[in-house]
Amino acid sequence: MTLAAITPSIIYWHLPVMIVLISLVYSATRFERWSNILGEALRWGLRMGAFLCGIGLLLFVVSLFI
Repeated sequence: MTLAAITPSIIYWHLPVMIVLISLVYSATRFERWSNILGEALRWGLRMGAFLCGIGLLLFVVSLFI
């Protein structure tokens, strides 16, 4: 496998880290207690992950028919 074949997918390795960081920062702006921050970050991260997976699945299905 060549580097050119691997390189486009490398940018997606940062996606889980970005989801975790964005969820924590967003939750920390709304709550002060760590238990509330972590609970809200988990819920928000799961929703964001499900949304992004849904968009990815939709784009995959559309690309099959084009």
